[in-house]
Amino acid sequence: MIPISVLDLSPVAEGTDVAQSLKNTLDLAQHAERWGYRRYWLAEHHNMPGIASAATAVVIGHVAGGTSTIRVGAGGIMLPNHAPLMVAEAFGTLAALHPGRIDLGLGRAPGTDMATARALRRNMNSDVDSFPQDVVELMSYFREPQEGQRVRAVPGAGLDVPVWMLGSSLFGAQLAAALGLPYAFASHFAPGELENAVRIYRERFEPSEHLDKPYVMLGLNVIAAETDEEARYLFSSLQQAFVNLRSGRPGKLPAPVENFEAGLEPMAKAVLDQALSCAVVGSPETVRRGVEAFAARTGADELMVTAQIFDHAKRLRSFEILADAI
Repeated sequence: MIPISVLDLSPVAEGTDVAQSLKNTLDLAQHAERWGYRRYWLAEHHNMPGIASAATAVVIGHVAGGTSTIRVGAGGIMLPNHAPLMVAEAFGTLAALHPGRIDLGLGRAPGTDMATARALRRNMNSDVDSFPQDVVELMSYFREPQEGQRVRAVPGAGLDVPVWMLGSSLFGAQLAAALGLPYAFASHFAPGELENAVRIYRERFEPSEHLDKPYVMLGLNVIAAETDEEARYLFSSLQQAFVNLRSGRPGKLPAPVENFEAGLEPMAKAVLDQALSCAVVGSPETVRRGVEAFAARTGADELMVTAQIFDHAKRLRSFEILADAI
C-alpha cells in the first residue's frame, strides 16, 4: 500500500477552545507517528472559528517539538498572504530546529474570505498573479548563497526544505509540472478537477534538481469507526460544517447528528455530494476497501487523509483503524 499521511485543520469543536484544539493536534501527531503515518501537515486558514492553525508555522513548531520522526509541514502556506523571504526564514528556522523533517506546501488561495484576505495582504500591490514569481523567489532563498548576494534567508539558506505545490484547479498542476515539484491536490474538498489536474501534471512534468519524476499526493476524507452506521454519524459533523461554510456561516465544528442528510434541501445535498465525493466512511473493512479503491483509481503516489471528527477520542480511533486496516 502507498504511504498515508495526515492533514490536520486543528478543529475547534463546539464547547471547546483553541487551546484544547492545539493540545489535541499534538496528541494526534504523537499517535500518528507511532502508527506509521509518513507526514503530518497543517493548513493556513484565517478568520475561521473552527480552525486553530492560522499561525501555521507556529503550530508546526509545536508539533515537531513534540514528535521525533514523523515529517511535519504546511499543507499549506498561502503565499499571497506573505513575503517570500519571511516564509523562507520561518521554515528555515523550523528546518534548523528539526533537520530533515520539515515540508513546505505552497498554495495560491488566500485561505479565507475576501474581506479577511484584504486584511492579510502584505502591501497594497500584492497580487495572486505574482504567485509563480513568488514561488521561484522563495525557493531561491533555500539555495546556497552566491557571492555578492545581498538578500539571504537566515536561517534558510542552504537548508533542506522540500517545497510542494498545492492545488484545487489546473493552475497548480501546471506550475508544479513546470518547476519539477511534487504536487498535492485538494481532492478532500474540491475534487472537480482531480483527474484533469493529475493528468496535466504527469504529462507536462519537467525533471528538476528537486524531483526526477512526478509525485502526486491526494487529499481524502476518511472517517472510520467500529461500524458503518457509527462512521456515518461521525461524518455528519463535517457535513454540517461544510454546509455552514458554504452558506456564509462558518463556525466551530458541530456535534454529530443522526440522519443529517435526510433533512437537507436537494441543492445542499448536491453540493455536499460533489464537494465531499472523495470520502471513505465506514467500518474497518469498508475503509480498507474504499482507500485501496481510491488509490488504485487515481494512481496516487501518496494519500493525505483528513478527518474532521467532533470527539477527539473518536478521531484518534478513526486514524488508528485506518492505520490497522492499511
